[in-house]
Amino acid sequence: MKAVILAAGEGTRMRPLTSARPKVMLPIANKPILEHILNSAVEAGIREFVFITGYFEDSIKEHFGNGSAWGVKITYVHQSEQLGTAHAIGCALNHVSGRFIILNGDVLISSCHLKTLTERREDAVITVKEVDNPSEFGVIETEGKKVLRIVEKPDVPPTNLANAGIYLFNESIFGFIERTTLSVRNEYEITDSLQMMIESGADVGYEILEHEWIDVGRPWDLLDANSMLLYSLKGDCEAVVEPNATLIGEVIAGEGTLIRNGAYIIGPVLIGRNCDIGPNCFIRPSTSIGNGVRIGNAVEVKNSIVMDGTHIGHLSYVGDSVIGQGCNFGAGTKVANLRHDGKNIKVMIKGKRIDSGRRKLGVIMGDDVHTAINTSINVGTVMESGSSTKPGEVVR
Repeated sequence: MKAVILAAGEGTRMRPLTSARPKVMLPIANKPILEHILNSAVEAGIREFVFITGYFEDSIKEHFGNGSAWGVKITYVHQSEQLGTAHAIGCALNHVSGRFIILNGDVLISSCHLKTLTERREDAVITVKEVDNPSEFGVIETEGKKVLRIVEKPDVPPTNLANAGIYLFNESIFGFIERTTLSVRNEYEITDSLQMMIESGADVGYEILEHEWIDVGRPWDLLDANSMLLYSLKGDCEAVVEPNATLIGEVIAGEGTLIRNGAYIIGPVLIGRNCDIGPNCFIRPSTSIGNGVRIGNAVEVKNSIVMDGTHIGHLSYVGDSVIGQGCNFGAGTKVANLRHDGKNIKVMIKGKRIDSGRRKLGVIMGDDVHTAINTSINVGTVMESGSSTKPGEVVR
């Protein structure tokens, strides 16, 4: 059994976090999204993988290599243009045979579900999730355990079973992909290929997700995924901890890290290697701190992802935020994360203001951003990679 992982896209809704890396390489719990997916597949017994790559693919190849560090074999296939899911899966032709699993490189999935999927014997199996608002998804119409039809965002949904984008196929799918035409979105959709497969009389079933599943589609989804994964970890501190630092709950800190006197850390918190933490700082639950990060005196960080090499200067506050690599916070930089009226926070995504569905959300900050002293950053602000502020500036 092989797994094909679709990892070629940029993830435009994640900009500016994807300005120098594909979405699948964004870190949650200090590992790329793609690594968590690989680990789940390995736990399910899968040992051979085909990665469909494109945008900044060298970062994927450099991190995973041939897969030997995970005890697996990885083959890379380049997708020159991202023309839809059917086109991406079609790139795996001649690299798989028999039955194989399709995974999206930005969807966290449990090993239990993947193990169950590998044991199915139909021509194809669609993973589905029971949802409260099926009219917002592609849903399946069923008869017993068989799929009769796939309907995109129906006004009157036939079921509440939404397509989760994880599949088991046999190689006959490639014949249907070759016959798939462009959709109204100007893409080659695997759901169209599947519909042809169903109409041909093939045995197409479904498997309901009973375990945790997170589609990491927008920047704030990183925070949800990060929190979920951190709460599954056990504390393991390899750092040097000075006598008057306090660590409560599950705290993981890597080799070469120094946690100075007065630091107060409440887990789950994950701190990477070679970090300098404190003195007199407060790190609150659901925070991941990458490698080589500096958290200064009287800094508070809460429910955030801080990527490698970032320095958060003294007297600063960061809450419910995603901070890119190599950023530098001038002293007194404050990130607001709650509207005064308590309403949901809206964020600019691809030129449109999107309701995040969250009452608390700070800043989405690209790589190499520098803030000057006493910068104030308003809720839901997106800061482009390489940008900077002036002393005392308010950023909205």
